[in-house]
Formats: sequence, C-alpha cells, structure tokens
Amino acid sequence: MKAKFKTLNTFSVALMMCGLMLLTYIGCGGADEEASEEAALGFIPSGLNPPNGAAYDDVFFKEYGANPFIDTEDDHLSTFGMDVDTASYTVTRRYLRDGHLPPTEAVRVEEFVNAFDYNYAPPSQDTFAVHIEGAPSRFGEGKRLQLLRIGIQGRVIPDENRKDARLTFVIDVSGSMDIENRLELVKQALTLLVEQLRPGDAVGIVVYGSRARTVLPHTGIEGREEILAAIQSLTPEGVTNAEEGLQLGYKLALRNARVGSINRVILCSDGVANVGETGPDAILKTIRAHVEEGITLTTVGFGMGNYNDVLMEQLANKGNGSYAYVDTLNEAKRIFVENLTGTLQLIAKDAKVQVDFNPEVVSRFRLLGYENRRLDHDDFRDDDADGGEIGSRHSVTALYEIKLHEGATGQLATVFIRHEDPDTRHVSEIDEKIFSTELKKAFEDASPEFQLAATVAEFAEILRESYWAQGGSLEAVQQSIKGIAPQIPNERVDELSHLVNQANRFKAQDSE
Repeated sequence: MKAKFKTLNTFSVALMMCGLMLLTYIGCGGADEEASEEAALGFIPSGLNPPNGAAYDDVFFKEYGANPFIDTEDDHLSTFGMDVDTASYTVTRRYLRDGHLPPTEAVRVEEFVNAFDYNYAPPSQDTFAVHIEGAPSRFGEGKRLQLLRIGIQGRVIPDENRKDARLTFVIDVSGSMDIENRLELVKQALTLLVEQLRPGDAVGIVVYGSRARTVLPHTGIEGREEILAAIQSLTPEGVTNAEEGLQLGYKLALRNARVGSINRVILCSDGVANVGETGPDAILKTIRAHVEEGITLTTVGFGMGNYNDVLMEQLANKGNGSYAYVDTLNEAKRIFVENLTGTLQLIAKDAKVQVDFNPEVVSRFRLLGYENRRLDHDDFRDDDADGGEIGSRHSVTALYEIKLHEGATGQLATVFIRHEDPDTRHVSEIDEKIFSTELKKAFEDASPEFQLAATVAEFAEILRESYWAQGGSLEAVQQSIKGIAPQIPNERVDELSHLVNQANRFKAQDSE
C-alpha cells in the first residue's frame, strides 16, 4: 500500500477547488455539455501538484500479487469466492480520463472482465447456468496455451418481483467530500435511486463527519419528497468517523429490518477514515453481529485523491455485499437505475467456485485475477467459510490459461459451484464437466464475447504490469478490439477502445 502525504489541509483544498471550478465556469461559456458535465464531476485538473509526482494525494490501494501457473501434479484444484465487483475498472477509467496511468495495484483483472456483458443465457430453473468456451490464447506468447472461459450466469428476478427494500444510506459528509463536488455527485446518485423505489420500500439516512447522526428515520417511499429533501440538505462537515457512521447505520437498519424484505446498508464515501477505527477488519468487528443477522452492505466510492480503495473493497467483501465506484452520473444510472434489482436483491450467498483439472490432460493452469478471493480448497465445502454474494442477473466470468499435455484429449476439468440460498439458507452444489472438444481450433473461431473477455483481461494484465504479460502490447489489444467492435456494437466496447488508446499514449510518454 502506498501512502502519499498532503501538503495542504482539506479546507485549503476545498477553497482551491471552489476557485478553480468558478474559473472553469466563467471561462467555458462555449464549451459543450459533455465538457461541462466532466468539470462538474471532477474531470478537471485540481491545480495542485501532489508530492512525489503522484497523480493524486492520499490514494490507498493494496497489492495482491498475480496468480502463478500451477502444475497439476502438485495441485489440480483452483478455489475462489465469486466476485461481481467492477470498481477497479471504473477507478482505472477515472485515472485515464484525468490523464494518468493507474497505479498497478489499483488494477484487479476479474473486476475488468466482470465489467462487461457477455450475453450469457440465464438458467431456466437453477440459480446458475454455466457456459464454457475455450480457444488458443491470442496473448499467450506462443507457449501453446489455451484460454478457457467459465461463464456463470445468475437467474433473473423481474423488476416487478423484487422484494420490498428497506435501505439505510450511510453518507460520508466529512470535509474531504467537498473536494471535486463529490458529495454533490452522491446526492445526485441517491436521488436517482430513490426515484426508482416503489410502494413498500423505505429509506433511512445516517451521516457522519466528526460524529454520526441520523438525518432521517426510515421513511416509506410515499414520503418521497421528505427523503429527497433530506438528501439535498446534506453539506460537508468535520473529519471522518466512518466507524461511528457504520455502527449507527447498522443499528438503524437492524431496528427497522423486516423479515422477507431486502435489508441493506449503502455506504457512500471516499473511504478515508481518520477518527476511531480506520481499517476494514477493526470496523467490521464492531458491526459483525449485524452482518450475521442479515443486514447486507453495498459500498459506493466517490472521488479520487484522498480515496481509500482498500477500505471500500474490504468492507463490501466482509459485509456480504458488493463494491462499485461512481465517477460519472452515467455510472450512477447503471448501478441504481438500469441494474437496481441486481444491486439490491441477492440470489446467492457465500457463492464459491472450485475447478478440478484433470492431470492426465492438463499439465498446468493459471487463473487470471481473483487473487484477493482465493480460498483454501477445504473452504469450498465449509459452509462457514466466506464466499461471494451474487445479485439478480449478475454474471461471473473466470478465465484460465491452461497448457495441455501434447496430444492429450478428453475431459479437461470439472467446475463445481456451491452457494447458500439467501432466503431458505439451503446450500446447493452443481457441477459441469469441460471437455477438449469445447476448445476451438483458432482464437478467431471463438465467439466475439469470448474474444472480448480475453482482450479485456490482457488490457488489465498489461496495466498491472503482470509478469505473465511482459511481452504483451497495448497495440495488440487495440487490434483485437478493432476486430471485435463491429460484432459487439455497444458503448462499453467503444469506451474500452478509447481507454486503451489513452493508456497506450501515456505509456509512450512515460518511456520518452
């Protein structure tokens, strides 16, 4: 973890930002709407130079390393908790849009891969459907590697069938939330969410600066105007007592929890805690009992500079929830409007994956990403061991580079998926066999979605400077995207192409 020290206090930073935003407003009368929106959301230079040539002051990420190749004679199992977080991709997008390469430790491969839709068909009856595809690895550097994609699609709950939701917003209103207008973006994002709620839903609001306080007791959505007024009334104040804020938020959530409803805390913050307990393990100890009673947690990150990715990611992981990062109002719409049911309603708890490779056919394998979701093999069937939480319509994609014994064919592996039903607490396990006949003869023969997943993973591997992508190039990634884009015409792929171009240009500048 890298810590950079501030040269100006938060109040000074806020004053500088206000002055800069005023100058930007005065000087851009003819600017287009998109530029104005980016300025409002923080996509403008701060005018302040962080120490040590860093892109931002006080940004905290954690390095989890990169998975190695494993010889199946030594270990033929791969076990990890499912993960649907996408924050790493969005954080990287923020860096690149601001004109910087992300820190290598900010890049988590699986969160890049899972930020894209691969059009998996949902299950007709079960909780999950498994989709298998493989082909020679385009980015395997001529090592006779195959790339295996395991796509896991969750069942779809129609929006009209979503359970009633009792939501507790825990909102950071400390002084750092004044930087870049990040509290204003929080207010816009939560307004979008509230506008999607319906009769039977209720919202409570807790805020924390130096101290935590309840701004709004749980109020039914028929009191929508009162809820929106409470959100709009929030202003930055004090330092950051995240521990007290979460404690009070969970107490309020538990006091108003309802059996058969979604009972969820939604934390909106830049993740920086500087009063009371400040680390995820210590904070979770104070609320663990509430987590065990079924109050789930979504963490939503805002801002860059004075931002703690470690706290936000780990709180969501251990709080039985998910972590997202909002850098634009469009991203808020994606989370809170387009995928509201998936954001709120779980279909599986403690979901885990175990892949058992056949040593007679597969000589070695490497899982791309999921380094911070690794589990001991014995944890797979230990129902007290923590896995991942999956919402309606969510999908999980795991990519493996594998090398086959020369001339070997037959069963490559068996995929096992185990999870707990969030309502009945019943634990289920399914399995799916994978055969060499499912491997295409050439990368280009694979589906466009398979090619997209492989290309996104390579982009992430290069950005994180993975040992396994030392010979990789962003030019090759861009060429791959050019071949894919006409077959998958959507804004996300276009955006990916732009981000790769940006990263390639910044890397070239760094090497000069």
